[in-house]
Amino acid sequence: MKPIEREYFLVTGANGFVGQALCGSLIERGFEVRSAVRREEARLVTGTEKTVVGVMDGNTDWEEALKGIDCVIHLAARVHVMKDDAQDPLEEFRKANVQGTENLARQAAKAGVRRLVFVSSIKVNGEQTFGRPYSEADAANPQDPYGISKWEAEQALHRVAEETGLEVVILRPPLVYGDGVKGNFAQMMKALELGIPLPLSSVMNRRSLLHVGNLADALILCATHPKAANRTYLLSDGDDVSTPELLRQLGRAMNRPARLFPCPEFLLKMVGIITGRSAQVSRLLGSLQVDSSRIRSELGWIPPYTLQQGLLHSVGPS
Repeated sequence: MKPIEREYFLVTGANGFVGQALCGSLIERGFEVRSAVRREEARLVTGTEKTVVGVMDGNTDWEEALKGIDCVIHLAARVHVMKDDAQDPLEEFRKANVQGTENLARQAAKAGVRRLVFVSSIKVNGEQTFGRPYSEADAANPQDPYGISKWEAEQALHRVAEETGLEVVILRPPLVYGDGVKGNFAQMMKALELGIPLPLSSVMNRRSLLHVGNLADALILCATHPKAANRTYLLSDGDDVSTPELLRQLGRAMNRPARLFPCPEFLLKMVGIITGRSAQVSRLLGSLQVDSSRIRSELGWIPPYTLQQGLLHSVGPS
């Protein structure tokens, strides 16, 4: 079945890492794009129309931003941070990620928008896999305030869909990487660039990754394909790797050797506890695999980037 063509997109969080890649892809494919941002000074991809909406919560006014829009791709969120100094982190996440998302969806439905595509998180499924990958059939098991808020936002969107007829598509990506990425992935690149020895050669985990170009491609497919309506999809590049394998492949892409040496996992975990980085260490040591077969079989999705191509694209010219 040929995907439905939708002409006018509203992208929230358009000036972010994923938003810029998505807007660039939409413009390349000939779609009109309106970018919703918090501040006037936000830098956007050339060819998009800017609309300033301010802080995203349950009171945000989306009326002007939604005029004439066929489909909303909702990226904006209060994101996961390593050190959250909010007095009540869950409540802060709920303001933006739950109340803000439901408010946008209800106003979108009222404005005649046909579909909203929501970027959730694999954290809705959980933090770690043991022996088999996560799938859409698994019960939700979020472990932190960010994951809980994304799960609650998904449930709110299902309610809006049932009450209004708005088509909703939910995507749960794992770690997204690419040119301009921050967080753990950027730290790994920095360590490789500086030639820092890393005690990770004996780690035997498996992790799914998603290149930002693959996420952008999947978002556009889910925004336009008739069969995507009211479905939830898990995404990955399709090539799971261990942490040391990732470092070696990333090092080759950067023309830098990965200087790895073995260290018992219990020592690494102890260091994580002492330094207050237990969560970061757990991500380096644990497995988190994603089964993306549903979107591939239902929508015929083929990621445009392999892991190797994605890594080369991430590091740019060496």
